Amino acid sequence: MSGSETISPRLTEILERLRIILGERLRGVTVDKKIVKVDVTLDALVEAAASLKEMGFDHVKGVTGVDLIALKQRENAIELIYHAGAYLDNGLAPYVVNLATKLPRDRPVAPSLVKIWPSAEYHERETYEMLGVIFEGHPNLKRLLLPEWWSDIPPLRKDYKPPGRE
Repeated sequence: MSGSETISPRLTEILERLRIILGERLRGVTVDKKIVKVDVTLDALVEAAASLKEMGFDHVKGVTGVDLIALKQRENAIELIYHAGAYLDNGLAPYVVNLATKLPRDRPVAPSLVKIWPSAEYHERETYEMLGVIFEGHPNLKRLLLPEWWSDIPPLRKDYKPPGRE
């Protein structure tokens, strides 16, 4: 675990359990105040989410994606991040766990986590539409904000050029 922040014993226990459950599929954990990033391999995403829910992170506050192609490391990937929180006062409420994985930019496909966290439904739809991530098993993967006739590349991809700015 990297970061100099102190976290609660309850969260420390959860992160240790994740290490045991996921093994080498847990690529890293970083802590920044009350935000904990748990980076996993794609094949561990569903298991990590189910484990986090079972251990108290009962909902998703948001799902975001980052097109890494334009950042310093110039990775040909999209980072997918689920922001999980806890409603109950179980010692976890002040924390947000950012469950992250990377997808190949040319074929960004991930399993939907709606069956684990129903609150992810609209957030996955937005990520599908804005970054082109396909969520396999999503109950209603269709446009949410863009018009149905949209045929350009997803607008949050770094290579998207708005009309008049080519």
